[in-house]
Amino acid sequence: MTITQEQATWFAQTFSQLADNVERAVLGKRHVVELVLTAMLSDGHVLLEDVPGTGKTSLARAMGQSVQGTNTRIQFTPDLLPGDITGISVYDQKQGVFEFHAGPVFANIVLADEINRASPKTQSALLEVMEEGRVTIDGVTRPVGEPFLVLATQNPVEQAGTYRLPEAQLDRFMMRTSLGYPDHAATVRILDGAAIDTAELTPIVTPQVLAGMADLAAEVYVDALVLDYIARLVDATRAADEVRLGVSIRGALALTRAVRTRAASQGRTYATPDDVKALAVAVLSHRLILQAEAEFDGVTQEAVIGQVLLDVAPPRRREAV
Repeated sequence: MTITQEQATWFAQTFSQLADNVERAVLGKRHVVELVLTAMLSDGHVLLEDVPGTGKTSLARAMGQSVQGTNTRIQFTPDLLPGDITGISVYDQKQGVFEFHAGPVFANIVLADEINRASPKTQSALLEVMEEGRVTIDGVTRPVGEPFLVLATQNPVEQAGTYRLPEAQLDRFMMRTSLGYPDHAATVRILDGAAIDTAELTPIVTPQVLAGMADLAAEVYVDALVLDYIARLVDATRAADEVRLGVSIRGALALTRAVRTRAASQGRTYATPDDVKALAVAVLSHRLILQAEAEFDGVTQEAVIGQVLLDVAPPRRREAV
Protein backbone atom coordinates (compact mmCIF):
# COMPACT_ATOMS: atom_id res chain seq x y z
CA MET A 1 0.00 0.00 0.00
CA THR A 2 1.32 3.43 -1.00
CA ILE A 3 0.55 6.77 0.63
CA THR A 4 -1.96 8.89 -1.30
CA GLN A 5 -1.35 12.47 -2.37
CA GLU A 6 -4.06 13.67 0.01
CA GLN A 7 -2.37 11.91 2.90
CA ALA A 8 1.03 13.30 1.89
CA THR A 9 -0.40 16.83 1.82
CA TRP A 10 -1.88 16.41 5.31
CA PHE A 11 1.42 14.94 6.54
CA ALA A 12 3.37 17.94 5.22
CA GLN A 13 0.96 20.41 6.83
CA THR A 14 1.10 18.70 10.23
CA PHE A 15 4.89 18.38 10.00
CA SER A 16 5.15 22.09 9.28
CA GLN A 17 2.89 22.96 12.23
CA LEU A 18 5.08 20.88 14.55
CA ALA A 19 8.25 22.55 13.26
CA ASP A 20 6.68 26.02 13.62
CA ASN A 21 5.71 25.26 17.21
CA VAL A 22 9.17 24.03 18.21
CA GLU A 23 10.80 27.00 16.44
CA ARG A 24 8.89 29.38 18.70
CA ALA A 25 11.23 28.27 21.49
CA VAL A 26 14.34 27.52 19.38
CA LEU A 27 14.74 30.46 17.01
CA GLY A 28 16.60 30.28 13.72
CA LYS A 29 17.20 26.52 13.72
CA ARG A 30 14.55 25.28 11.32
CA HIS A 31 16.84 22.76 9.60
CA VAL A 32 17.80 21.04 12.87
CA VAL A 33 14.19 21.04 14.08
CA GLU A 34 13.10 19.32 10.87
CA LEU A 35 15.89 16.75 11.20
CA VAL A 36 14.77 15.84 14.73
CA LEU A 37 11.14 15.60 13.64
CA THR A 38 12.17 13.40 10.73
CA ALA A 39 14.00 11.06 13.10
CA MET A 40 11.03 10.92 15.46
CA LEU A 41 8.66 9.99 12.64
CA SER A 42 11.13 7.38 11.36
CA ASP A 43 11.34 5.47 14.67
CA GLY A 44 14.83 6.84 15.23
CA HIS A 45 16.81 8.64 17.92
CA VAL A 46 18.97 11.76 17.76
CA LEU A 47 22.33 12.71 19.26
CA LEU A 48 22.77 16.48 19.64
CA GLU A 49 26.47 17.20 19.88
CA ASP A 50 27.38 20.80 20.45
CA VAL A 51 29.12 23.29 22.71
CA PRO A 52 27.33 24.40 25.92
CA GLY A 53 24.62 27.04 25.77
CA THR A 54 23.36 26.55 22.22
CA GLY A 55 19.86 25.34 23.16
CA LYS A 56 20.16 21.54 23.02
CA THR A 57 18.03 21.04 26.13
CA SER A 58 15.52 23.67 25.00
CA LEU A 59 15.08 21.86 21.68
CA ALA A 60 14.43 18.54 23.40
CA ARG A 61 11.93 20.12 25.80
CA ALA A 62 10.17 21.92 22.96
CA MET A 63 9.82 18.61 21.11
CA GLY A 64 8.31 17.03 24.20
CA GLN A 65 5.90 19.92 24.74
CA SER A 66 4.71 19.78 21.11
CA VAL A 67 3.49 16.22 21.57
CA GLN A 68 0.61 15.64 23.96
CA GLY A 69 2.37 12.69 25.54
CA THR A 70 4.85 12.03 28.30
CA ASN A 71 8.38 13.40 28.30
CA THR A 72 11.14 12.94 30.85
CA ARG A 73 14.65 14.25 31.41
CA ILE A 74 17.59 12.19 32.68
CA GLN A 75 20.64 14.12 33.82
CA PHE A 76 23.53 11.74 33.25
CA THR A 77 26.23 11.82 35.94
CA PRO A 78 29.15 9.50 36.76
CA ASP A 79 27.23 7.95 39.69
CA LEU A 80 24.07 7.21 37.68
CA LEU A 81 23.15 3.51 37.72
CA PRO A 82 21.31 1.48 35.04
CA GLY A 83 18.35 1.02 37.40
CA ASP A 84 18.02 4.80 37.66
CA ILE A 85 17.13 4.79 33.95
CA THR A 86 15.13 1.62 33.39
CA GLY A 87 13.52 1.22 36.82
CA ILE A 88 13.87 -1.38 39.56
CA SER A 89 11.85 -4.05 41.35
CA VAL A 90 11.21 -3.27 45.02
CA TYR A 91 10.05 -5.89 47.52
CA ASP A 92 6.67 -5.06 49.07
CA GLN A 93 6.70 -6.57 52.57
CA LYS A 94 2.91 -6.24 53.02
CA GLN A 95 2.05 -8.04 49.79
CA GLY A 96 5.05 -10.33 49.85
CA VAL A 97 5.86 -9.66 46.18
CA PHE A 98 8.28 -7.61 44.13
CA GLU A 99 6.73 -4.47 42.68
CA PHE A 100 8.21 -2.81 39.60
CA HIS A 101 8.91 0.93 39.77
CA ALA A 102 9.26 2.27 36.23
CA GLY A 103 12.22 4.51 35.45
CA PRO A 104 12.21 7.73 33.42
CA VAL A 105 12.83 5.83 30.19
CA PHE A 106 9.12 4.92 30.16
CA ALA A 107 7.95 7.97 28.20
CA ASN A 108 7.30 9.14 24.65
CA ILE A 109 10.25 11.52 24.54
CA VAL A 110 13.30 11.01 26.74
CA LEU A 111 15.94 13.71 27.05
CA ALA A 112 19.26 12.09 27.96
CA ASP A 113 21.23 15.15 28.98
CA GLU A 114 25.05 14.94 28.77
CA ILE A 115 24.94 11.22 28.06
CA ASN A 116 28.72 10.93 27.87
CA ARG A 117 29.09 11.78 31.58
CA ALA A 118 27.68 8.38 32.63
CA SER A 119 29.71 5.17 32.81
CA PRO A 120 29.64 2.72 29.87
CA LYS A 121 27.57 0.30 31.98
CA THR A 122 24.87 2.93 32.45
CA GLN A 123 25.03 4.03 28.81
CA SER A 124 24.46 0.44 27.71
CA ALA A 125 21.20 0.36 29.67
CA LEU A 126 19.75 2.43 26.85
CA LEU A 127 20.75 0.01 24.08
CA GLU A 128 17.82 -2.42 24.23
CA VAL A 129 15.21 0.26 24.75
CA MET A 130 16.58 2.41 21.88
CA GLU A 131 16.65 -0.54 19.49
CA GLU A 132 13.45 -2.35 20.45
CA GLY A 133 11.36 0.10 22.49
CA ARG A 134 11.20 -2.18 25.50
CA VAL A 135 12.98 -2.97 28.75
CA THR A 136 13.64 -6.40 30.25
CA ILE A 137 14.04 -6.53 34.04
CA ASP A 138 13.97 -9.71 36.13
CA GLY A 139 12.97 -11.68 33.04
CA VAL A 140 9.90 -9.54 32.37
CA THR A 141 9.76 -7.48 29.17
CA ARG A 142 7.87 -4.19 29.32
CA PRO A 143 7.23 -1.84 26.38
CA VAL A 144 8.00 1.85 26.86
CA GLY A 145 6.13 4.56 24.96
CA GLU A 146 4.83 4.74 21.40
CA PRO A 147 6.10 6.77 19.72
CA PHE A 148 9.44 6.65 21.51
CA LEU A 149 12.30 9.07 20.93
CA VAL A 150 15.60 9.43 22.75
CA LEU A 151 17.16 12.87 22.38
CA ALA A 152 20.67 12.64 23.79
CA THR A 153 23.03 15.57 24.22
CA GLN A 154 26.76 15.76 24.79
CA ASN A 155 29.29 18.58 24.96
CA PRO A 156 32.39 17.67 22.90
CA VAL A 157 34.53 20.42 24.47
CA GLU A 158 34.11 19.20 28.04
CA GLN A 159 35.95 15.89 28.03
CA ALA A 160 37.13 15.83 31.67
CA GLY A 161 35.20 13.16 33.54
CA THR A 162 33.37 11.91 30.45
CA TYR A 163 33.14 8.53 28.74
CA ARG A 164 33.23 8.35 24.96
CA LEU A 165 30.14 6.70 23.47
CA PRO A 166 31.08 3.30 22.01
CA GLU A 167 30.51 2.75 18.29
CA ALA A 168 27.80 0.17 18.99
CA GLN A 169 25.73 2.79 20.81
CA LEU A 170 26.44 5.55 18.29
CA ASP A 171 25.04 3.24 15.61
CA ARG A 172 21.74 3.14 17.52
CA PHE A 173 21.21 6.84 16.89
CA MET A 174 19.53 7.50 13.57
CA MET A 175 21.04 10.98 13.33
CA ARG A 176 23.75 13.10 14.85
CA THR A 177 23.48 16.83 14.40
CA SER A 178 24.35 20.08 16.12
CA LEU A 179 22.53 23.35 16.66
CA GLY A 180 25.47 25.71 16.46
CA TYR A 181 25.23 29.37 17.35
CA PRO A 182 22.23 31.33 16.02
CA ASP A 183 22.83 33.88 13.29
CA HIS A 184 22.92 37.60 14.05
CA ALA A 185 19.23 38.24 13.36
CA ALA A 186 18.13 35.30 15.52
CA THR A 187 20.50 36.37 18.30
CA VAL A 188 18.94 39.85 18.37
CA ARG A 189 15.45 38.33 18.56
CA ILE A 190 16.52 36.03 21.41
CA LEU A 191 18.02 38.96 23.34
CA ASP A 192 14.79 40.87 22.77
CA GLY A 193 12.80 38.06 24.38
CA ALA A 194 11.18 36.71 21.22
CA ALA A 195 11.87 33.08 22.15
CA ILE A 196 9.12 31.81 24.43
CA ASP A 197 9.66 29.44 27.34
CA THR A 198 9.23 25.80 26.36
CA ALA A 199 6.67 25.32 29.16
CA GLU A 200 4.36 27.77 27.33
CA LEU A 201 4.21 25.70 24.14
CA THR A 202 0.87 24.08 23.41
CA PRO A 203 0.75 20.47 22.16
CA ILE A 204 0.08 20.11 18.43
CA VAL A 205 -0.54 16.36 18.11
CA THR A 206 -1.24 13.35 20.30
CA PRO A 207 1.06 10.31 20.40
CA GLN A 208 -1.59 8.40 18.44
CA VAL A 209 -1.49 10.96 15.61
CA LEU A 210 2.30 10.87 15.63
CA ALA A 211 2.26 7.06 15.39
CA GLY A 212 -0.18 7.36 12.47
CA MET A 213 2.14 9.79 10.72
CA ALA A 214 5.02 7.34 11.15
CA ASP A 215 2.91 4.60 9.56
CA LEU A 216 2.11 6.88 6.61
CA ALA A 217 5.76 7.76 6.13
CA ALA A 218 6.63 4.07 5.94
CA GLU A 219 4.33 3.79 2.89
CA VAL A 220 6.20 6.37 0.79
CA TYR A 221 7.38 4.88 -2.50
CA VAL A 222 11.14 4.50 -2.97
CA ASP A 223 12.20 3.59 -6.49
CA ALA A 224 14.78 0.87 -7.05
CA LEU A 225 17.16 3.48 -8.50
CA VAL A 226 17.03 5.47 -5.25
CA LEU A 227 17.68 2.32 -3.24
CA ASP A 228 20.61 1.56 -5.54
CA TYR A 229 21.91 5.10 -4.93
CA ILE A 230 21.78 4.58 -1.15
CA ALA A 231 23.59 1.25 -1.49
CA ARG A 232 26.32 2.82 -3.66
CA LEU A 233 26.82 5.61 -1.12
CA VAL A 234 27.19 3.10 1.69
CA ASP A 235 29.63 1.00 -0.37
CA ALA A 236 31.67 4.13 -1.12
CA THR A 237 32.09 4.87 2.60
CA ARG A 238 33.59 1.42 3.11
CA ALA A 239 36.05 1.91 0.26
CA ALA A 240 37.20 5.42 1.24
CA ASP A 241 40.90 5.64 2.08
CA GLU A 242 40.29 7.69 5.23
CA VAL A 243 37.79 5.19 6.66
CA ARG A 244 38.65 2.17 8.81
CA LEU A 245 35.03 1.04 9.23
CA GLY A 246 32.26 2.20 6.90
CA VAL A 247 28.50 2.52 7.26
CA SER A 248 26.67 -0.58 8.48
CA ILE A 249 23.50 -2.13 7.08
CA ARG A 250 21.68 -0.56 10.05
CA GLY A 251 22.86 2.81 8.75
CA ALA A 252 21.59 2.11 5.24
CA LEU A 253 18.19 1.06 6.59
CA ALA A 254 18.05 4.17 8.78
CA LEU A 255 18.76 6.41 5.79
CA THR A 256 16.02 4.69 3.79
CA ARG A 257 13.46 5.21 6.57
CA ALA A 258 14.47 8.84 7.00
CA VAL A 259 14.27 9.45 3.24
CA ARG A 260 10.68 8.22 3.20
CA THR A 261 9.74 10.57 6.03
CA ARG A 262 11.43 13.56 4.41
CA ALA A 263 9.57 12.93 1.15
CA ALA A 264 6.25 12.90 3.02
CA SER A 265 7.23 16.09 4.89
CA GLN A 266 7.61 17.75 1.48
CA GLY A 267 4.13 16.62 0.45
CA ARG A 268 5.34 13.92 -1.95
CA THR A 269 4.31 10.27 -2.26
CA TYR A 270 7.72 9.24 -3.58
CA ALA A 271 11.36 9.75 -2.57
CA THR A 272 14.04 11.39 -4.73
CA PRO A 273 17.86 11.44 -4.72
CA ASP A 274 17.65 14.97 -3.28
CA ASP A 275 16.05 13.51 -0.15
CA VAL A 276 19.04 11.19 0.18
CA LYS A 277 21.51 14.07 -0.25
CA ALA A 278 19.70 16.21 2.34
CA LEU A 279 19.94 13.53 5.03
CA ALA A 280 23.15 11.63 4.25
CA VAL A 281 25.48 13.66 6.48
CA ALA A 282 23.19 13.60 9.53
CA VAL A 283 22.38 9.89 9.19
CA LEU A 284 25.69 8.41 8.05
CA SER A 285 28.61 10.50 9.33
CA HIS A 286 28.63 9.35 12.97
CA ARG A 287 28.72 5.70 11.88
CA LEU A 288 32.18 6.02 10.32
CA ILE A 289 35.39 5.09 12.11
CA LEU A 290 38.26 7.00 10.56
CA GLN A 291 41.86 5.90 10.16
CA ALA A 292 44.12 7.31 12.86
CA GLU A 293 46.21 9.10 10.23
CA ALA A 294 43.12 10.77 8.78
CA GLU A 295 42.00 12.00 12.21
CA PHE A 296 45.48 13.34 12.87
CA ASP A 297 45.33 15.23 9.57
CA GLY A 298 42.05 16.87 10.62
CA VAL A 299 39.72 14.86 8.39
CA THR A 300 36.16 14.79 9.73
CA GLN A 301 33.42 12.22 9.28
CA GLU A 302 31.16 14.89 7.78
CA ALA A 303 33.82 15.77 5.21
CA VAL A 304 34.12 12.12 4.15
CA ILE A 305 30.36 11.85 3.58
CA GLY A 306 30.41 15.14 1.69
CA GLN A 307 33.13 13.83 -0.62
CA VAL A 308 31.24 10.56 -1.13
CA LEU A 309 28.17 12.54 -2.19
CA LEU A 310 30.33 14.33 -4.77
CA ASP A 311 31.93 11.13 -6.05
CA VAL A 312 28.83 8.92 -6.32
CA ALA A 313 26.55 10.00 -9.16
CA PRO A 314 22.82 10.08 -8.36
CA PRO A 315 20.25 8.50 -10.71
CA ARG A 316 19.74 10.60 -13.80
CA ARG A 317 16.02 10.29 -14.30
CA ARG A 318 13.38 11.36 -11.82
CA GLU A 319 11.63 8.54 -10.00
CA ALA A 320 7.86 8.37 -9.95
CA VAL A 321 5.26 5.95 -8.77
